[in-house]
Amino acid sequence: MRRIAIVGAGQAGLQLALGLRAEGYEVTVVSARTAEEIRAGRVLSTQVMFGPALALERAAGLRLWDEQAPRIDGLDLRFAAGPGTPPLSFSASFDGAAQSVDQRLKMAGWLELFEERGGRVEHRAVAADGLGPLAAEYDLTLVAAGRGALAEVFTRDDRHSPFEAPQRTLACVYLHGVTAADEQPDGMGPRMRVLATPEAGECIVMPALTLSGPCDILLWEAAPGGPYDCWQDRPGAEAVMERSLELMRTYAPWEYERFAAAKPTDAQATLFGSVVPTVRHPVAEVGPGSYVLGMADTVVVNDPVAGQGANNAAHCAASYLRSVLDHGEQPFDRPWMQHAFAAFWERARHASAFSNLLLAPPEHVGRALDAASRHPEVAHRLANVYVDPSDAPEWIMDADRTAAYLAAVGQP
Repeated sequence: MRRIAIVGAGQAGLQLALGLRAEGYEVTVVSARTAEEIRAGRVLSTQVMFGPALALERAAGLRLWDEQAPRIDGLDLRFAAGPGTPPLSFSASFDGAAQSVDQRLKMAGWLELFEERGGRVEHRAVAADGLGPLAAEYDLTLVAAGRGALAEVFTRDDRHSPFEAPQRTLACVYLHGVTAADEQPDGMGPRMRVLATPEAGECIVMPALTLSGPCDILLWEAAPGGPYDCWQDRPGAEAVMERSLELMRTYAPWEYERFAAAKPTDAQATLFGSVVPTVRHPVAEVGPGSYVLGMADTVVVNDPVAGQGANNAAHCAASYLRSVLDHGEQPFDRPWMQHAFAAFWERARHASAFSNLLLAPPEHVGRALDAASRHPEVAHRLANVYVDPSDAPEWIMDADRTAAYLAAVGQP
């Protein structure tokens, strides 16, 4: 029986571990925390899972919260040049509802499910120098430990890493008591809401499920040095809410009343940080002739502005599972690892490019937003690039293709 080790108990690592167990592989997950510690800890992310990623989870029998998690039926996007400037805006439906589940709830549940299904869990931290002994013990070792120190064993790929520094500083809070928006005339339900302001950054709101029930996640994507960039002191949850209301009063007054009575879901409901969007070479040598393979945001890190992180992780786990199963009893050598990553990169490259585009949108993206505010077909296509970024190169990544598409739909 093939023995596989996965370092990290997040979306990618646990989804792959559960998939491999279902196929009879002997799998060990190395997790720095127990399920109880994950539930009791700080929120991990601002995840939103779009339809294709949810389909992968459902096919694997991992959608444990389908009935409890709120639907996210579409996208409301507003683009304002500055405070007091009437924003361009549109609402459009997603092709298939999205959902967001607090990863404290999800990862703790999956970790327990993995053990129930016969998987082995080692609760310990692994340092970079511990990867060599681990890899010597198993037929295949994968690193799914996120952006921490273990990611540094994988070298940066400058071809796909255009930024040297974070393009946004990030702050989020999970909230109860946000007033629901009215339904759209066409019956579309709750939407993910995005306000983009060039001088400030983005304010993003999404319905979600947390440990204490349905909630809303508020994410500030702050342009460094701009008015949203005010989280260096990492305030407590109540202070985050007070400061958020001050920002909304100026930059999103239509949201202010909806959030006026909101309260943090718990004392651990905030997260702060920043991300340097980076692609790393996926294979690292950790001993003479001994290699490990990186997964998801260990080797492909995107800013969360386009909501691609958890989706990339789900697609990575599904892609790697197919590569393992197709490989049979052959050795998991370096060429196989490169091939496995290349199969995943076919999708991940579009998610990275689209995320990076939103961090520094060129002029033609503004023209597309303007057209979307007046033309439902353009709005629908733009909203669904979030769902399937592989459509982005066909029209939104290139000024000439954008112009040709807008001309074709009658929007010069």
